[in-house]
Amino acid sequence: MSLPEGSAGLPRIMLAPNGARLTKADHPALPVTIPEIVSAALAGRAAGADGLHAHVRNPEGRHVLDAGLYAELLAELDRQAPGFPVQVTTEAVGIYSPAEQRALVERLRPSLVSIAFREITAEPDADVTRRFFAFCAEARCQVQHILYDLEDIARLVAAVDEGIIPRKGLAVLLVLGRYTPGQVSAPADLDLPAAALLQALPAADWAVCAFGPRETECLVAAHRMGGKMRIGFENNLLQSDGHPAPDNAARVAELVAALRSDTARS
Repeated sequence: MSLPEGSAGLPRIMLAPNGARLTKADHPALPVTIPEIVSAALAGRAAGADGLHAHVRNPEGRHVLDAGLYAELLAELDRQAPGFPVQVTTEAVGIYSPAEQRALVERLRPSLVSIAFREITAEPDADVTRRFFAFCAEARCQVQHILYDLEDIARLVAAVDEGIIPRKGLAVLLVLGRYTPGQVSAPADLDLPAAALLQALPAADWAVCAFGPRETECLVAAHRMGGKMRIGFENNLLQSDGHPAPDNAARVAELVAALRSDTARS
């Protein structure tokens, strides 16, 4: 599949092994420490993932925007899996301000970072936001803008039109099910946001993540539409049969098998 013109070529299948909120009480195989995250990344890569979406945790297991911990994780993955793309997150989790999110990126200068558009634009001064995204472009830091609904998409489109967000190399993640009752999603939930995004920003390099037990179905639907995929325990702990996945690699393996089966049928 060719990439859209101007695309930075984000990973086709990105593993999201832990997220910000779950703990080992939710699943004993949830990776929390840096060695555990590295191990999950390597197992996910062996199963078919070609990138990692990484959250780091402090010694108490809590989500943190800590440049030092991220640098440690990036260095260890570079040692054990040279060239494997790693995307850091700036997720606020109701704790961090836009200034703290910007500070992480400016200090770490990661090659890939995900930023929730509604969080970073809580900064009241649009010029500050504009300068931040200009910095990301100059530092060759590929931003993937996280969008939760049609309003987020409309606001991103406006920001691109206004020059706050660079149009070149634009990358997006559409999130399904984050704010639905029970955090569940279905393939049909993708129809409206994908149509809105692709009509307004057809060159965007876009991916989907989906909360709930129909995660695999949703990602196969995204693939059919030309989108990329983020999968893992951050969004869903279950296999399609409703049983708990043994680990993140099993989630990747199920998706890879489903994509192969879908391709064979088409």
